[in-house]
Amino acid sequence: MKKRRRAVPAGWLVSFVLLQGVWGAGPGGGSPVAAGARIDRVALVSRHNVVLKRPDPLTPLSVGNGEFAFTADITGLQTFPAYHEQGTPLGTLSQWGWHSLPNPQGYRMADVLEEYEVAGRRVPYASGRGPTREYSPAAEWLRANPHRLDLGRIGLRLTRSDGTPATIEDLANPLQTLDLWTGLLCSRFEWEGAPVRVLTVCHPTRDLLAVQVESSLLGQGRLAVSLAFPYGSAEWRVAADWNRPDRHVTRARIAGHQADFTRILDADRYHVRVLCSAGGRTEARTQHEYEIGCPQGRSLEILLAFAPAEMAEPLPSFDTVRAEAAEHWHQFWMSGGAIDFSACADPRAAELERRVVLSRYLTVIQCAGSRPPQETGLVHNSWFGKFHLEMHWWHAVHFALWDRLPLLEQSLAWYGSILPQARAAAEVQGYRGVRWPKMTAPDGRDSPSEVGVFLAHPALAYFHNGGTPEAVVRRRFSALGQ
Repeated sequence: MKKRRRAVPAGWLVSFVLLQGVWGAGPGGGSPVAAGARIDRVALVSRHNVVLKRPDPLTPLSVGNGEFAFTADITGLQTFPAYHEQGTPLGTLSQWGWHSLPNPQGYRMADVLEEYEVAGRRVPYASGRGPTREYSPAAEWLRANPHRLDLGRIGLRLTRSDGTPATIEDLANPLQTLDLWTGLLCSRFEWEGAPVRVLTVCHPTRDLLAVQVESSLLGQGRLAVSLAFPYGSAEWRVAADWNRPDRHVTRARIAGHQADFTRILDADRYHVRVLCSAGGRTEARTQHEYEIGCPQGRSLEILLAFAPAEMAEPLPSFDTVRAEAAEHWHQFWMSGGAIDFSACADPRAAELERRVVLSRYLTVIQCAGSRPPQETGLVHNSWFGKFHLEMHWWHAVHFALWDRLPLLEQSLAWYGSILPQARAAAEVQGYRGVRWPKMTAPDGRDSPSEVGVFLAHPALAYFHNGGTPEAVVRRRFSALGQ
């Protein structure tokens, strides 16, 4: 009979790993190094740079800042989205980018309440089941709205010498590197004998992507950058609907090297600004698709900014974004805890170290925003892009254990914004205090469910029990826990 292993509390394990990382490990992997020894953080992070030498539908790479993220294929942009549809979809997602389909029936949470016997009294829950015991139309609409929106697809337009479009199989000698220390994604490949290089980087504090494309194909008119805008999708996993061009509006104002777009999707709107380098120009292909080319050159730099309101601040240059991103990532990697397994003799050590480093990169670009993250972060949608508050602990409490408490506090503040809704939800059920939603969007409204609405989860208490310093919780969030 096998002996059952006792589970180790997650907080103990992470705390132990953090302390081991601060101390370092001796040649045998046991005793700590001499006091005062420091981890070479540049070497630690850089040896886990992600390098891809062939396309993989499950391995697109992302750049981002916690509020905004862009996920790219092997070309460094979103050139071949269909290739990734059955793997990990490509997306351009943000914390603020949401859309709701029209609601002509005026569905409300009151339309999906059903009473259940609880402790001797009848309590309403938003289970949303209709006469057939399937979700009612009201429940279906309330579950799927609002949904997170793909803000736009940015890809390369590559054409063969005969004018036909490229396929991903046509790319020769692809080599893609994500430099974790600087946040720069470098993608190289050859197209019909001509080399192409694409640099992709995200601004550290703005919802802004900077792109540099270099190739002789630009001047031949066989290579350009495309920008396309979709309608919102109410499908569980999809953030864009490309089949309803008549349901949304793109207003373009193109002057010189700059193009400004106003996007209108029913009652929702957002803004996009594109700035290209000298020699570049933006042209409309359809109402929702635009092309940015450089017919007389070999190099093209493009800045693409996304915002919920019109932008007054001018866009920086590509070099400025690259430099500010590098400084941002330098400060990130040089602060907080670190762990180095390079002197450990255990054969599993290198893989564990790789996972630690890559997880820290991914969680800061996907889970360190102003709202709790969805389960798939800002890569692509799951559950309509909504976040599940019982999962917030797993996504964010580690920031405190790695001595990065401000990254955790950013999303905790959102609970205060939905406190009135949480109190009202408790009152409807006859309870004092608050009832936090389970599956929700920025508005804090719960989503009808035959499971989720019955779960009671003390969301904020999770963070305290998981290791968040008590003084911080008490100072900033005591009112929410009363």
